[in-house]
Amino acid sequence: MVKKKILVPNRIRRIEGGFSFIPHRFLTDGFLASLSQTEILIYLFLIIVSDRNGLSFYSYDAICTLLELSIDEYIEARNALIKKDLIAFDGTLFQVLDLPGKPAKKEVKPSSQSHRRSEMRDLIQQSIREI
Repeated sequence: MVKKKILVPNRIRRIEGGFSFIPHRFLTDGFLASLSQTEILIYLFLIIVSDRNGLSFYSYDAICTLLELSIDEYIEARNALIKKDLIAFDGTLFQVLDLPGKPAKKEVKPSSQSHRRSEMRDLIQQSIREI
Protein backbone atom coordinates (compact mmCIF):
# COMPACT_ATOMS: atom_id res chain seq x y z
CA MET A 1 0.00 0.00 0.00
CA VAL A 2 1.28 3.45 -0.91
CA LYS A 3 1.81 5.75 2.04
CA LYS A 4 0.46 9.22 1.27
CA LYS A 5 1.93 12.49 2.44
CA ILE A 6 0.90 16.07 1.82
CA LEU A 7 3.11 17.45 -0.95
CA VAL A 8 2.37 21.16 -0.50
CA PRO A 9 1.09 21.72 3.05
CA ASN A 10 0.27 25.41 2.56
CA ARG A 11 -1.97 24.58 -0.44
CA ILE A 12 -4.32 21.91 0.97
CA ARG A 13 -7.66 22.13 -0.79
CA ARG A 14 -10.56 23.44 1.27
CA ILE A 15 -14.22 23.85 0.44
CA GLU A 16 -15.09 27.51 0.99
CA GLY A 17 -18.20 29.32 -0.23
CA GLY A 18 -19.39 26.97 -2.96
CA PHE A 19 -19.74 23.25 -2.65
CA SER A 20 -18.36 20.94 -5.34
CA PHE A 21 -18.04 17.23 -4.71
CA ILE A 22 -17.51 14.16 -6.89
CA PRO A 23 -17.81 10.80 -5.13
CA HIS A 24 -14.97 8.33 -5.71
CA ARG A 25 -17.61 5.90 -7.04
CA PHE A 26 -17.89 8.14 -10.09
CA LEU A 27 -14.56 6.71 -11.21
CA THR A 28 -14.44 3.28 -9.55
CA ASP A 29 -17.97 2.18 -10.51
CA GLY A 30 -17.55 3.14 -14.16
CA PHE A 31 -19.64 6.31 -14.40
CA LEU A 32 -16.75 8.29 -15.91
CA ALA A 33 -16.12 5.60 -18.53
CA SER A 34 -19.83 5.55 -19.44
CA LEU A 35 -19.83 9.19 -20.55
CA SER A 36 -18.74 10.91 -23.74
CA GLN A 37 -16.26 13.78 -23.51
CA THR A 38 -19.03 16.36 -23.91
CA GLU A 39 -21.14 14.65 -21.24
CA ILE A 40 -18.16 14.69 -18.85
CA LEU A 41 -17.56 18.37 -19.59
CA ILE A 42 -21.16 19.39 -18.89
CA TYR A 43 -21.47 17.10 -15.86
CA LEU A 44 -18.31 18.47 -14.24
CA PHE A 45 -19.37 22.04 -15.07
CA LEU A 46 -22.74 21.47 -13.37
CA ILE A 47 -20.98 20.02 -10.32
CA ILE A 48 -18.70 23.05 -10.11
CA VAL A 49 -21.50 25.62 -10.37
CA SER A 50 -24.09 23.84 -8.24
CA ASP A 51 -24.90 24.47 -4.61
CA ARG A 52 -24.75 21.80 -1.90
CA ASN A 53 -28.09 20.38 -3.14
CA GLY A 54 -26.75 20.07 -6.67
CA LEU A 55 -28.88 22.96 -7.98
CA SER A 56 -27.84 25.55 -10.56
CA PHE A 57 -29.57 28.00 -12.90
CA TYR A 58 -27.09 28.35 -15.78
CA SER A 59 -28.78 28.91 -19.14
CA TYR A 60 -27.91 26.90 -22.23
CA ASP A 61 -26.36 29.94 -23.92
CA ALA A 62 -24.09 30.59 -20.92
CA ILE A 63 -23.09 26.91 -20.76
CA CYS A 64 -22.43 26.77 -24.52
CA THR A 65 -20.39 29.97 -24.41
CA LEU A 66 -18.31 28.99 -21.37
CA LEU A 67 -17.68 25.43 -22.58
CA GLU A 68 -17.38 26.37 -26.27
CA LEU A 69 -20.10 23.93 -27.34
CA SER A 70 -22.62 24.13 -30.15
CA ILE A 71 -26.28 24.05 -29.15
CA ASP A 72 -26.57 20.58 -30.74
CA GLU A 73 -23.62 19.23 -28.71
CA TYR A 74 -25.12 20.73 -25.55
CA ILE A 75 -28.61 19.29 -26.13
CA GLU A 76 -27.30 15.83 -27.02
CA ALA A 77 -25.04 15.66 -23.94
CA ARG A 78 -27.63 17.18 -21.59
CA ASN A 79 -30.28 14.71 -22.73
CA ALA A 80 -27.83 11.81 -22.37
CA LEU A 81 -27.03 12.88 -18.79
CA ILE A 82 -30.76 12.99 -18.02
CA LYS A 83 -31.28 9.57 -19.61
CA LYS A 84 -28.34 8.18 -17.60
CA ASP A 85 -30.03 9.49 -14.43
CA LEU A 86 -27.13 11.76 -13.48
CA ILE A 87 -28.96 15.09 -13.72
CA ALA A 88 -32.50 16.42 -13.69
CA PHE A 89 -33.59 19.49 -15.67
CA ASP A 90 -36.93 21.30 -15.64
CA GLY A 91 -36.18 23.74 -18.47
CA THR A 92 -34.64 26.32 -16.14
CA LEU A 93 -33.10 24.56 -13.16
CA PHE A 94 -30.50 21.78 -13.14
CA GLN A 95 -30.02 19.32 -10.33
CA VAL A 96 -26.98 17.06 -10.17
CA LEU A 97 -28.42 13.85 -8.72
CA ASP A 98 -26.96 11.37 -6.27
CA LEU A 99 -25.29 8.63 -8.32
CA PRO A 100 -27.62 5.76 -9.26
CA GLY A 101 -26.75 2.19 -8.32
CA LYS A 102 -24.79 1.54 -11.51
CA PRO A 103 -23.84 3.49 -14.63
CA ALA A 104 -25.81 3.29 -17.84
CA LYS A 105 -24.14 1.51 -20.73
CA LYS A 106 -22.11 3.80 -22.97
CA GLU A 107 -23.69 4.21 -26.39
CA VAL A 108 -21.21 3.27 -29.07
CA LYS A 109 -21.60 5.45 -32.12
CA PRO A 110 -19.86 4.58 -35.34
CA SER A 111 -16.89 6.86 -35.89
CA SER A 112 -17.08 9.33 -38.71
CA GLN A 113 -14.26 7.41 -40.40
CA SER A 114 -16.18 4.12 -40.32
CA HIS A 115 -19.29 5.99 -41.50
CA ARG A 116 -17.28 7.37 -44.45
CA ARG A 117 -15.99 3.88 -45.23
CA SER A 118 -19.56 2.60 -45.23
CA GLU A 119 -20.63 5.39 -47.59
CA MET A 120 -17.62 4.70 -49.82
CA ARG A 121 -18.45 0.97 -49.90
CA ASP A 122 -22.04 1.76 -50.85
CA LEU A 123 -20.90 4.08 -53.66
CA ILE A 124 -18.50 1.47 -55.02
CA GLN A 125 -21.16 -1.25 -54.91
CA GLN A 126 -23.63 1.06 -56.66
CA SER A 127 -21.06 1.91 -59.36
CA ILE A 128 -20.28 -1.78 -59.92
CA ARG A 129 -24.00 -2.57 -60.30
CA GLU A 130 -24.35 0.20 -62.88
CA ILE A 131 -21.45 -1.20 -64.94
